[in-house]
Amino acid sequence: MNRLADIIPPIVTRHAEEASFLWSLRSSAIVASHYSLRDVNALDARIEAHLDGLRIAGDEGWKLVVEELGWKEAGEFFVASVLAFEGGKADRIEKVLGAVAGAPEGIPGVASALGWLPIEQARPHITRLLNDADPVRRLIALSASAIHRHQPGPALGKAVIDPDLRLRARGLKAAGELGRTELIPALRQNVKGEDLACRFWSAWSLLLLSNDPMGISAMRTLAETPSRFSERAAAMYARRAEPTAVKEWYRKQPTKPPKVRLAIASAAALGEIDAIPWLIGLMPQLPLSRMAGEAFTTITGADLALLDLENKPPKDFPSGPTDNPADEDVSMDPDDNLPFPNPQKVAGWWSKNQSRFAPGTRCLLGQPMDIANLGEVLRIGKQRQRAAAAIELSVRQPGTPLFETRMPGFRQRQLLGC
Repeated sequence: MNRLADIIPPIVTRHAEEASFLWSLRSSAIVASHYSLRDVNALDARIEAHLDGLRIAGDEGWKLVVEELGWKEAGEFFVASVLAFEGGKADRIEKVLGAVAGAPEGIPGVASALGWLPIEQARPHITRLLNDADPVRRLIALSASAIHRHQPGPALGKAVIDPDLRLRARGLKAAGELGRTELIPALRQNVKGEDLACRFWSAWSLLLLSNDPMGISAMRTLAETPSRFSERAAAMYARRAEPTAVKEWYRKQPTKPPKVRLAIASAAALGEIDAIPWLIGLMPQLPLSRMAGEAFTTITGADLALLDLENKPPKDFPSGPTDNPADEDVSMDPDDNLPFPNPQKVAGWWSKNQSRFAPGTRCLLGQPMDIANLGEVLRIGKQRQRAAAAIELSVRQPGTPLFETRMPGFRQRQLLGC
């Protein structure tokens, strides 16, 4: 088979390029509004098919993926790391780890590769790297442990006080993901720290593990402080604070972006139907329309496209970075792939259906947030909805690991029996 790879190197090159590209696509898909578990699983099957092509190519495949590491992109590191770790050859593993030391962009790819492998195959590598002196290697191992929901033992307790802030932040996040309630004192201590990521992830984990007033207060402050965490903080605050306080808070937010986005995020997370008229009222505002529509769907379960409650995208509406080199805004559109709701049609649907919803009941996809319904959302929902369901399940079962909606689709389906 290796002779065949020598004869047709373009095919081996395509396997390497497609595997890395699809992994990069996957990194967006797993947090996207329009991907379901079935979609993620299909994407993962395509990645695995290209990895198989590289496995068949043997040494030639390995040589090619090592050359691709020069791009210093996470997707290329994922591909090389899968081949290295599953092959178990120390020199190849060191090649990847040595390269990622000078390319921090590749760290997520290496961790994802260990998370891709079966835990039986990944565990020896994770254990060894958790005990390494290099904080980058410990960071990779801790991230992989969290993907697998594999308990890393004492290494996690050390990570949450580590002087390396990237490692500490990942440890603080993992404490919540893994249900480690004994680390609550360390989380409370880090809530008061100076590093933004450490403050957010300590508060986030604290609220996964308990209804701690310090965590609620910190999360509200984080929501009100402009940063990359603001909208996530608003949603988490809404899940744990007293509902009356949440509604009072989001209704006081200014009516223009970005502050009103915080209000929409918190209303969607709270899931009470008294927010619906307010959300419908926001739908005519184009910068907010799609987010308000998504919040409406999150609460009611009404699929705007399926029910013909959407408008066509407006002409010349800016979406994401432009081709203009003078444009300093290179950020991606957070509402990309969301439909534009038709406010009149949505209002009509709500008028006919609102009697089905009990006031004061928190809903996700139109159903009360009980354990059975949340479990069903994990099976049938889109990725953002599934992530919300996983958090709601976790807060109802303190100390239970958070379901990982980003792990390989084939593994998720096994765990969920679907």
